[in-house]
Amino acid sequence: VPSGIDALTGICRSGVLRADRTISFQALKPGLLFGRGATMAGDVVIADIGLDIGSINCHLVEQHDVERWWPARSIDAHKWHAAVKVIAGSPGMPGAAELCTAAAARGGSGLVSLSAPGCRPRTRSEIVQHAIPVGGFCAEVLSDIGRFGAMVIGPGLGREDQTLSAVHACIGEAPVPLVVDGDALFAASWSGNGPGPLFRDRDVATVLTPHDGEFGLLTGRRPGDDRIAATRAAAAEFDSTLLLKGPTTVVASPGGRVLLVDRGDQRLATAGSGDVLAGLIGAGLAAGVEPSDAAAAAAWLHGAAAALGPDEGLLAGDIVDLIPQAVGALR
Repeated sequence: VPSGIDALTGICRSGVLRADRTISFQALKPGLLFGRGATMAGDVVIADIGLDIGSINCHLVEQHDVERWWPARSIDAHKWHAAVKVIAGSPGMPGAAELCTAAAARGGSGLVSLSAPGCRPRTRSEIVQHAIPVGGFCAEVLSDIGRFGAMVIGPGLGREDQTLSAVHACIGEAPVPLVVDGDALFAASWSGNGPGPLFRDRDVATVLTPHDGEFGLLTGRRPGDDRIAATRAAAAEFDSTLLLKGPTTVVASPGGRVLLVDRGDQRLATAGSGDVLAGLIGAGLAAGVEPSDAAAAAAWLHGAAAALGPDEGLLAGDIVDLIPQAVGALR
């Protein structure tokens, strides 16, 4: 690593000279993917010197991984193939529901159904909408859940007490793979017992998608310098797949496997980008992709779609429209 960069965290401990090229023996050092290490290393070359790395359980996601994980639609697919139910949006934040549902559809879901508490967002015409009240909607939104491959809950829901209570119930009772994002993470943490029992009691896959602040809300502490260790510990604590957003995204499974995604750049730093990612993960889960693979592949495609857009002025809605090109490039 460039001298002065912490090889584990990428934190700069002293003055550092920017390298033109860094040669890392046998495997990448985490510090080459995080913090200043990611910007100071220049071109990174891996040199095979014969070390045994068979026990490594942390991997950088590359295009060939996503090609294997992200399924193509079969010739006999129908609209209920990989159907996604979305609980998102509120009178003050209808756009979150619009972005999340559109991303799920663009990501391969044959049918996307939206329930937005107390409002009717201006979604694309292909999105099926159901009106639900601001609170007490759990039984209603789960009444047909057996037809769906996955559910996404949280983007733009707001923090009204009655909404939070209904969201908490939906998380506990949803019998399908679930993406918990945004305000649903707050709802899970709102309980006096904390979020742990709610997530651990679920019998099917759960993917949590916090940024650093939401991670602190869930665990009581922000990630700190070692983002891999923090994410791995939280995934084990909640018995869930956890995706920690950042310049390098960390995806950890409950068993300790970690996947790193460095495909994104500053173009993703725009309002609504996280809502797009949540919808993409939902599409992957609904298609039967393993939770950590679905989360990591969606994060990679999210970055790949953004990279197809302009360097300046890219909006979250633009990312949605570029998803088919990013997926098509895998084929």
